[in-house]
Amino acid sequence: MYEQSLVKIIEPIKRTTISRLNKSKKWKYGYNKEHDIVVISKTGKIGKIYEIQGLRIGLPLEPKGVHMHPKNKWVKFEQPKELSRLKNIFDWKNYPDENKEKWFDYIDEEFKRRDEGFWFTNGGKPTYLTGAHYMYLQWSKIDVGAPDFREANRLFFIFWEACKADKRCYGMCYLKNRRSGFSFMSSAETVNLATLASDSRYGILSKTGADAKKMFTDKVVPISINYPFFFKPIQDGMDRPKSELAYRVPASKFTRKKITTNEKLEDIQGLDTTIDWKNTGDNSYDGEKLNLLVHDESGKWERPDNILNNWRVTKTCLRLGSRIIGKCMMGSTSNALDKGGDNFKKLYNASDVTKRNRNGQTKSGLYSLFIPMEWNYEGFIDEFGFPVFTTPDTDVFAPDGELIDIGVIDNWQNEADGLKDDQDALNEFYRQFPRTEEHAFRDETKNSIFNLVKIYEQIDYNEELSRSLGITKGNFQWVNGIKDSTVIFYPDPKGRFQLSWVPPQQLQNRVVIKNGVKYPGNEHMGAFGCDSYDISGTVDGEGSKGALHGLTRFSMEDAPANSFFLEYLSRPPTAEIFFEDVLMAIVFYGMPILAENNKPRLLYYLRRRGYRGFSMNRPDKIWNKLSVAEKEIGGIPNSSEDIKQAHAAAIEMYIQDHVGMKQDGSFGNMYFNRTLNDWSRFDITKRTKHDAAISSGLAIMANNRHLYAPNAKIEKPKLNISISKYNNAGTNSQIIK
Repeated sequence: MYEQSLVKIIEPIKRTTISRLNKSKKWKYGYNKEHDIVVISKTGKIGKIYEIQGLRIGLPLEPKGVHMHPKNKWVKFEQPKELSRLKNIFDWKNYPDENKEKWFDYIDEEFKRRDEGFWFTNGGKPTYLTGAHYMYLQWSKIDVGAPDFREANRLFFIFWEACKADKRCYGMCYLKNRRSGFSFMSSAETVNLATLASDSRYGILSKTGADAKKMFTDKVVPISINYPFFFKPIQDGMDRPKSELAYRVPASKFTRKKITTNEKLEDIQGLDTTIDWKNTGDNSYDGEKLNLLVHDESGKWERPDNILNNWRVTKTCLRLGSRIIGKCMMGSTSNALDKGGDNFKKLYNASDVTKRNRNGQTKSGLYSLFIPMEWNYEGFIDEFGFPVFTTPDTDVFAPDGELIDIGVIDNWQNEADGLKDDQDALNEFYRQFPRTEEHAFRDETKNSIFNLVKIYEQIDYNEELSRSLGITKGNFQWVNGIKDSTVIFYPDPKGRFQLSWVPPQQLQNRVVIKNGVKYPGNEHMGAFGCDSYDISGTVDGEGSKGALHGLTRFSMEDAPANSFFLEYLSRPPTAEIFFEDVLMAIVFYGMPILAENNKPRLLYYLRRRGYRGFSMNRPDKIWNKLSVAEKEIGGIPNSSEDIKQAHAAAIEMYIQDHVGMKQDGSFGNMYFNRTLNDWSRFDITKRTKHDAAISSGLAIMANNRHLYAPNAKIEKPKLNISISKYNNAGTNSQIIK
């Protein structure tokens, strides 16, 4: 059965504290630093606390008397016919005064729902809609008429409301599937905000200028036109403009009103707010001040346009000094990595709410959100707005009354299975309808030097069995903190190491001492590869990660053969912490390590601590041919073209033999998806970007060091020991040749 994981209801605050503050209505809209939650309630009271992709959000307290439609689900309210005849504020001014009063409460209630949100009963459960979501469902006209209620969109709008409320946040970076409704939802929100704000600017960008224009003319403008008169500001220009929607008072209105009704100029007010679109480019909206920027299809910006460069520019349009005055609503599926997808992926990863700087902001300033396709796939949403994950046993109907007779996951799998023989088509399908973030950023097979089919087969297998693979996060430490004693491993959800196998206790910490030098006692079982770094800090605050991989070889011991059992991809605050991590890992497993010696601090660290015997020498040279430094510390250079080629060939060989589906239908036991993804993107001309690939490749070379020996044994020809035959006819015998 599918396990829902999109949202969690958490209790990080004592109920007594919530109750106490609710009584005095002390919960303020915005980020609450004391309790580390984003409050989206405008009533002073909070109820449930949601956690959506790491962001903790305090919802309003459920009120008494929640609205319930006879159908027990969301049904759009019908606008009173009398009011539907009124198209603008001038029609209302001309409306008889005696008829106006009966509609005041109705109009006030709509404004309240727009601001505070709306509660309704859905399938017997009280359900909260944000004000923006209510405006989308109730008052936004889309291509099919009125939007359907979807639980996925409800959570999307709750997350978006938190982005608006959080003073640390520049907006959202939404990784989506096709036909999820983002374009219409963002268009609706643009109109919703623009029709409330004065002296403001709202902008739209897309993968091309033509796409931005189409979004403006086909989505934004129709939504604005179809707003009820009490939400619709005075508009200048054409009813259906092509480039700018201006909420301001035209000069013609001044004149007409002044002449026909003798009305004073100041009585007619406009917002002086505009919505427009720009052509796609790095400097679009440069120098502008924006209250909202909609970034549609931002994962499809192709060269020379660069979404990263554009965001660096437009980010400044949303702030005054350090104060954030505007928000960005960014959403997209992803192109192949070399067609804009890589930049979007970097931006998405830089928006992780769990990784913040000292100002409490993510690296990009945005908050990332991913909603798997099964939550928002058209045709598989029931009448209550919930996805039909698995094939139902009873009749389930869509909002339009159509029978849903297959689950969305079964349908998706059937489509994926039909594309197994065309990996590029399958990857495009994954990008369009991703069930995981890995699916969303699948690359084209032609861009890889390795067998991407096998790599992706393994990734899919790992994701399918993610709960049962037995991967454990944690760290190593010396017993009682005494260095060079005994190493133990302790699980930690935030640990730097990921392990798939731990040796039996009798094989742990096997260290052999020869002439005062420590050597690995399990050299016959496997080896480590390492891509180190020397400098603790970097100019950009990032730098490459330290990488360590452990790989077994065939042995008679109780260990899986040819299996990567350890992955370490981290950059601790100091290089020394990384060195100690590496040392403890190799001691715990009792296996040697092959590391690149162009960054020698790690190798000197091992030698200084007495572990030179753990550091392997380069396998392609005999001892007498090693340099003085190589004899001193071991390791292998990365400058040699032969080494680079051998390293890539080692990974290629391992993938072919031990990754993906085998001939017998079983799968490889390479369970570390970060490394698999690094293999998929590996570029031999830019090796420094691939820490995991370098480290894992060295581990493979270490286990197959005999293949690189310079004096490989030459097979001697067999001796001819056949017996000669003689012709004995005549007086003298003759050898028969």
